[in-house]
Amino acid sequence: MELRHLQHFVAVAEDQHFTRAAERLLVSQSGLSASIRALERELQTPLFVRTTRRVTLTEAGRALLAEAERILAQVRAAHEAVAAVQGVLRGTLAVGTEQCIAGVNVAELLAAFRRRHPDVEIRLRQWGSAALAEEVAAGRLDLAFAYRTDTDPDQLRAVPLTGEPMTVLCHPDHRLARAGTPVTPQELADEVFVDFHPDWGPRRATDAAFAAAGVRRTVALEVNDVHSLLDLVDENLGVAVVPRHFRHKRPSLTALPLKDTGEAAYETVALVPAPRATSPAARALMTLLDTGGA
Repeated sequence: MELRHLQHFVAVAEDQHFTRAAERLLVSQSGLSASIRALERELQTPLFVRTTRRVTLTEAGRALLAEAERILAQVRAAHEAVAAVQGVLRGTLAVGTEQCIAGVNVAELLAAFRRRHPDVEIRLRQWGSAALAEEVAAGRLDLAFAYRTDTDPDQLRAVPLTGEPMTVLCHPDHRLARAGTPVTPQELADEVFVDFHPDWGPRRATDAAFAAAGVRRTVALEVNDVHSLLDLVDENLGVAVVPRHFRHKRPSLTALPLKDTGEAAYETVALVPAPRATSPAARALMTLLDTGGA
C-alpha cells in the first residue's frame, strides 16, 4: 500500500468528487481513478459508491478513512520532526478552538507563534468541544482549545487552562434581574433558555450542572454563535447560563451567579495528542503558551 494511494483516497473522500479531488491534488482524473482502483484491488473491496453526481464511502471506505488520516498525520509529523532536529520548524500547525474560549487568547498566541516560526503554515478551525476532541484524536488537528471532556489518555492529553463558575444572563427587566440575587438550577426550571448546540462547551457544562441538580430544562432557542445568544437574551426572549467571562461581552445584560454548581463548573483545556504523536509545531505552541510568550 503506497502513501500516494492513501493521499488520493483521503482527497476523494473529503471532496466526494473525483474531478475536484484531482484538481486539488494536481493530478489527472484518470491517474486518480487508477490509484483508487489499485487500492481497492489490494484491499479486495470497493471503497466508494460512485454516481454521476458524487461518490460516497462504503462501510469499508469509512473504516479505512480514519486509519488513512492517522497514517498520513504520522508521516507528516515524522517529516516535521526531522526538520525540527535540523533546526528549522516547517510544515503545518492545525489548531482547533471553541468560540470565546477562556484561559487563552488564541489570536494573540497564533500571532506570536507566526513571528517566531514564519515557515509554518497556520490553519484554524472552530467547532464544538466533542468534535475538536475527535479531530485531534484522528490527527486532523495538532491540538485544540476546548471545554474539558472525557478523553482516552492513550490518544489525548488534557492540559488545564482555567476554570470559572457559570453565570445566568438575563434582560434587566426580567424578574430574576429585579430580585438581583444568586439563583439555583431549581429556580430556573420554568425559564425559557437560550443556549448553544449540545456539542459546545458552555452547553455541556450547563447540561451537566442541571443534571447534577436533578433539574430538567428545555432549550427553546438554540444558536451556534455567541453574538446571537446575547442578542436573544437582550431582547428578553430567554435567559442563558454561560461561563462567567461572557458577562463582559454585553454589559447591558444582568449577570447573576449560579449557585450549587461547584467552584469551577466550566473548565477549559488544551487537547494535545499523546507525546509520541505530538507534532513539533504543537510542542512549540504549547511551550509558547506555558511561557507566556504571546
